Amino acid sequence: MAVREKLARGACKRQLHALAAQAELDKGVTMPMNRYIALLRGVNISGKNKLSMPALTAAFAARGYAEVSSYLNSGNLVFSCAAQDEMQISRAIEAMLREEFALEIPVFVLLQGELQALLGKKPAWWGTADKALYDNLIFVLPPTCADEIVEKVGEPTPGLEQIHVAAPYIFWSFDREKYAKCNWWKKTARAGIGERLTIRTANTLNVLATR
Repeated sequence: MAVREKLARGACKRQLHALAAQAELDKGVTMPMNRYIALLRGVNISGKNKLSMPALTAAFAARGYAEVSSYLNSGNLVFSCAAQDEMQISRAIEAMLREEFALEIPVFVLLQGELQALLGKKPAWWGTADKALYDNLIFVLPPTCADEIVEKVGEPTPGLEQIHVAAPYIFWSFDREKYAKCNWWKKTARAGIGERLTIRTANTLNVLATR
């Protein structure tokens, strides 16, 4: 099947889900709520994309999202809503950020249950008690694929860092003291790569998975 046809069918399915949800709302039927996590890229870093978390939480609530909470100052939100399409939700949040805060910020949205399942299948070397290692999870922003990032960045530095692809996610761990010698540490922030990613630590994700 051609790629264009696959994309068209996917878009059609998303539209049908949205129409069905709206129809149920019009009938006064209460839709089941899903718990989601929204990760905003590049918020409050080096004075750029300044965003108050209380103001952001309030903006989420004003748009109808329920049980909204934030964690840290880096754009991590947990919330509930009846929508079933993560991409549709992320686009709606991006539009809200433009309208309410005049900010162009990419947003990665996933089900909290998906994150829980992902952490349950993490590599044995990731998220351990070893303080010499810094464990991160890379979220690859659509339409980029995880394999594209691996191809662009190249192999991790032997003995200093490791990666494991679980598309669209990449588990990544590196040596805290020798980070400057790590290939992935040097390249994931470069132009052409960094803007396609948003990265969170193991500790942050463990908190978001249970909120």
